[in-house]
Amino acid sequence: MSKIEWTDATWNPVVGCEVLSAGCTNCYAMAMANRLAGMKATKSLYGDTVKKVNGKAVWSGVVKENQAVLNKPYRWRKPRKIFVNSMSDLFHEDVSTHFIQQVWRVMKETPQHTYQILTKRPERMRDILLGFIDEVLPNVWLGTSVENHKVSHRIDALRQVPAAVRFISFEPLIGAVGQIDLSDIHWAIIGGESGPNARPCKVFWISALRRSCRIGGVRVFVKQLGANYIGYENQPVKLKCKKGAKMSEWPASLRVQDTPRVRSNSVLMPSVGFKE
Repeated sequence: MSKIEWTDATWNPVVGCEVLSAGCTNCYAMAMANRLAGMKATKSLYGDTVKKVNGKAVWSGVVKENQAVLNKPYRWRKPRKIFVNSMSDLFHEDVSTHFIQQVWRVMKETPQHTYQILTKRPERMRDILLGFIDEVLPNVWLGTSVENHKVSHRIDALRQVPAAVRFISFEPLIGAVGQIDLSDIHWAIIGGESGPNARPCKVFWISALRRSCRIGGVRVFVKQLGANYIGYENQPVKLKCKKGAKMSEWPASLRVQDTPRVRSNSVLMPSVGFKE
């Protein structure tokens, strides 16, 4: 089972990645991959996916299709929310279209589960879904990560993706996102960065996103304030929970953890950009 608050389990048919934007700098998956690379049972799979730079584990850029776990969801009979590729990006350029189609087949044949897929490459996700995937699955939610205004353009590409639910992970939130168009977006996850090297997360950034989502009718899940939380007085706030995940410590206006409204067998199509 997963410790991630908004999902039940993880499934990693792809392992390995690369640092693409500022949100990747302290990626928890790099440290986890490094630990797995040192274990006998997983060394062959993860060994070359990370390298050491100034003593820190960093993605090497090696990406692998993990056929060994491709059929794992078939063995999970009880319905679960499944985060797909917590250790990689399904739409990385080195993942073949054929393999992505295989992943889609598994998700189609296990409709009892809800799959949550996050990518930092929504343009490739859009192109593959429109060009090579012949149907939209009502149990698959598709999202992109946006850590600050510099990558807010990812939202425009996500909006063109046909999906049951389109969602944005504003995590780690390391800067203001600014004015954004949230039309045709259904869910937003918001969270500050955790860990010893966590960058600041200001309450004003979270509050601004909360207001934008309320105006746009987007459901919100505030996950955590982060390990370096900056409060309303623009000063660091010492929280008892190391990653700022204890809701009772939050401002009342941020205490919200909603999930998307999904109708059975429904598909929410984009208003623009979808080709018949």
